[in-house]
Amino acid sequence: MTRSRSSRSRAKRPSGGWRTLFGWVLKLGLVGLVALAGFAVYLDAVVQEKFSGKRWTVPAKVYARPLELFTGLKLGKDDFLQELDALGYRREPSVEGPGSASVAGNTVDLYTRGFQFYEGAEPSKSIRVRFSGSYVAGLSQADGKDLAVARLEPLMIGGIYPAHNEDRILIKLDQVPAYLVETLVAVEDREFFHHFGVSPKSIARAMWVNASAGQLRQGGSTLTQQLVKNFYLTNERSLTRKATEAMMAVLLEMHYDKNDILEGYLNEVFLGQDGQRSINGFGLASQYFFSQPLSELKLHQVALLVGMVKGPTYYNPRRNPERALERRNLVLDVLAEQGVVTPEEAAAAKQKPLGVTSRGSMADTSYPGFIDLVKRQMREDYREEDLTEEGLRIFTSFDPILQFKAESAMAETFKRLGTRKGIDQVEAAMVVTNPETGEVQALIGSRQPRFAGFNRAIDAVRPIGSLVKPAVYLTALEQPSRYTLTSIVQDEPFSVKGKDGQVWSPQNFDHKARGSIFLYQGLANSLNLSTAKLGLELGVPNVLKTLERLGISRQWPAFPSMLLGAGSLSPMEVSNMYQTLANGGFNTPLRGIRSVLAADGEPLKRYPFQIQQRFDPGAIYLVQNAMQRVMREGTGRSVYNQLPASLTLAGKTGTSNDSRDSWFAGFSQDLLAVVWLGRDDNGQTPLTGATGALQVWTNFMRRSDPLPLDMPMPDNVVLAWIDASTGQGSDQSCPNSVQMPYIRGSEPPAGTGCGGIQAPVDSVMDWVKGWLP
Repeated sequence: MTRSRSSRSRAKRPSGGWRTLFGWVLKLGLVGLVALAGFAVYLDAVVQEKFSGKRWTVPAKVYARPLELFTGLKLGKDDFLQELDALGYRREPSVEGPGSASVAGNTVDLYTRGFQFYEGAEPSKSIRVRFSGSYVAGLSQADGKDLAVARLEPLMIGGIYPAHNEDRILIKLDQVPAYLVETLVAVEDREFFHHFGVSPKSIARAMWVNASAGQLRQGGSTLTQQLVKNFYLTNERSLTRKATEAMMAVLLEMHYDKNDILEGYLNEVFLGQDGQRSINGFGLASQYFFSQPLSELKLHQVALLVGMVKGPTYYNPRRNPERALERRNLVLDVLAEQGVVTPEEAAAAKQKPLGVTSRGSMADTSYPGFIDLVKRQMREDYREEDLTEEGLRIFTSFDPILQFKAESAMAETFKRLGTRKGIDQVEAAMVVTNPETGEVQALIGSRQPRFAGFNRAIDAVRPIGSLVKPAVYLTALEQPSRYTLTSIVQDEPFSVKGKDGQVWSPQNFDHKARGSIFLYQGLANSLNLSTAKLGLELGVPNVLKTLERLGISRQWPAFPSMLLGAGSLSPMEVSNMYQTLANGGFNTPLRGIRSVLAADGEPLKRYPFQIQQRFDPGAIYLVQNAMQRVMREGTGRSVYNQLPASLTLAGKTGTSNDSRDSWFAGFSQDLLAVVWLGRDDNGQTPLTGATGALQVWTNFMRRSDPLPLDMPMPDNVVLAWIDASTGQGSDQSCPNSVQMPYIRGSEPPAGTGCGGIQAPVDSVMDWVKGWLP
């Protein structure tokens, strides 16, 4: 009996051990479920917090000026078509919908795109533009009714990006083109509208399709899972991450409807890389690859973008066009198989080229010099996070047509100068502004203008040479009782001993003295001796005060050498100085920004131009007159080898010591441009102001077809007849008589005969004729 009980006892022990093990497993399972539930609660909070709040940080977008069309506008057809191409307008036989254009002779029909401007929304419309030469000869609606004005949407020229360089153009679901949603669902997630975030059926089907095709045609992840991976997780490949992804996908579907998830996906998906900047979302990808808004894409374009989702780098149409074409056509075949499009539609779409632009129109390296200027000016009013995260829309004065002409002029001039020794080490900068408003219209910060880096237009502070001389003569001409354009000055060698014992002995560029000359000849021919002597008579501090009133804020020492340009400025600062000279003595601080909108279109701030009268218009008129002589008979006369003699211009060359810096600053009625050429290491160049910077400036003006300078004569200025040889009053009937402008009361007494004393310089008559009113 005892043995039997012992046996029975031993037989029952295993059953108790299994119960113990089962109990532990049950407890561990419960603990695991509790932990899983806690993890699910945590993930649920993460999902809702980010998806319900501010989903994306959107960089500020920077726009060029909008092109405003009206009859009489100075704009040639070729320039207009160039801007349409930059905006991504499609050339078609006939205009069909926004973003299309048709060209027939001198007439361009186009359907503009609607746009949200600072003043409000402007709808898209069909218009006709007729050209005659360099002008718009007619503007009308599609029905033939005349239009007073029409405005194109502005070209987006760049952005202000956050540290992670992620960019996107946010879109709404109702803005997507036909076929996009159907194509995306057909290729990436057929069960999207029926599953709850994870689709076992899709996984099984993907495995079957891929095995049958012998290639990867479908993936098992749902669109919701892909969104979760891109939006919340990393690209780590592990079972843990995959499980987390699946759980978050289910949680996302519990809280948000399919349209919200789909819209999130369309804005989040990664579709390429532009240098250091990532291209996220179909909105930005459409602009980047096609230079078109997403809403304008056709079937073959939609198929390409959707096909790239599988591998944006692998299927990049610019780097791997054959691979991208094969992938696009595969997507079109899938659409035909599933009945999304007919076989005929798919076949027609497969005949289309990829149609991508040669480079990204949205590239952040498009206009780095000007974008740098915008950043600096914006940071005066906005925090860095406002610029990189809030999706601000910044409207500027940038003119893409003038920028193209400036870049072309620079490149062509360097090509022509290419045989000169050392020219390969010469760098460049250029600033183009509107003389009346002070708006910066084009800017080049480097000889290679499309590469970001040191912005020489703003940061290259170099000796300005003879560009300072108009300030010397303006200081004199503000004193009409002492100085007029025909006052006699001496161009003779002299020396000045400074307080430190150093002797300053200026020389003319050619080391020749001219003797007695008219005052204007010193500026027209950029003579150092007469200019320095005049400046010392006026007092160096007084000349420096004139420079300050012209817009120069740098504090220079009152050394005599400042009279000949020993002081250093950047091209932007020189532009500010010459802006006052070009605008009749009215100072208009340079600016590149016109207005700013919030991401939702709410107006935030306008930047109207400011104006302040700094000089008597009469004195400025006389200086402009002398600067016109620079172009006619002086150091700038070579411009008329390329430009028509009827074109009135004003300007000044500048060359620093040992030809280290080549400058030119000049203006027409509607354009002011400053050009600098030099070496970053301050080495000697093979160029003077006339042989270097002036050549770039002339090339630019030839391309830009500027309006002739036409400053109205101020009330305090009169014209007097003088003898061109002596500067004394003469009679109009005398053979040597010419008219000269004077501040009223400073003109010489009227002459009674046709005689006179010997001219101060033998060639005066030659210098005067040909430019006078």
